[in-house]
Amino acid sequence: MSTTLAKSGPAAAVPAIPLVDSRIAMPASVAHHLLLAGLFYWRFDALVADPVSTLQTSLPVVAAIQAVYLMLSLPPAGSSAYSKKPRPGEKKRSDGREAKAIPTAVISLLLALILTPVLHILFVLFGAPFLTHVPHTFLCCAHIALLAIYPIFYVRGSDPVPLQAVLGISAPFDRTFGGFLGTVIGAWLGAVPIPLDWDREWQKWPVTIVVGAYVGYIVGSQLLGTVFFGKRWAVTPEMKEE
Repeated sequence: MSTTLAKSGPAAAVPAIPLVDSRIAMPASVAHHLLLAGLFYWRFDALVADPVSTLQTSLPVVAAIQAVYLMLSLPPAGSSAYSKKPRPGEKKRSDGREAKAIPTAVISLLLALILTPVLHILFVLFGAPFLTHVPHTFLCCAHIALLAIYPIFYVRGSDPVPLQAVLGISAPFDRTFGGFLGTVIGAWLGAVPIPLDWDREWQKWPVTIVVGAYVGYIVGSQLLGTVFFGKRWAVTPEMKEE
């Protein structure tokens, strides 16, 4: 039994989402990663010293960085900005992306923040402090929602089919799905150092989880959005037989 990476078929119900066809899309995508990494590096000492205050003050900054990146680099849900490019001599049709970008970004942001309490509950079920460190956990979940969930809602909307594909890890790889997987895996790995008896200040809740989430988001969105773009997890015949 094994899993492999395979190219997504042309008739896939859930397509991979590339960058929009504009000159600013790629530079905005690169700047987006650099800004997040720079902000995280600049505020790391403050995060260790006062996690609640640092996570709270940086939350609107991260939301703004994510919103600008999405509107400049990715097609909003319902647009056709990721359809085929026009043939030579064929006039490019307007897909209404510009008109949909701002309202879609706002609505997607609200949906992601609305799901923050759900993430908080999941964190508690997986071992997060229940009666203590409530603001720590909630703000950590809010940052994870901005990284993992916000882009998914922006490009996929509320259609249950692609959302189920994302949650079921069957969607083709692109920047938003890579960011989702990277954030989840990074946050999970970030919890590993917390119970270790190293007696380090940066081990306190939820510093390492936030670190893992941001590193995972940047690496996942870049790797799965470029190197493995359009591929997906494929199930081998051996797995199907079992």
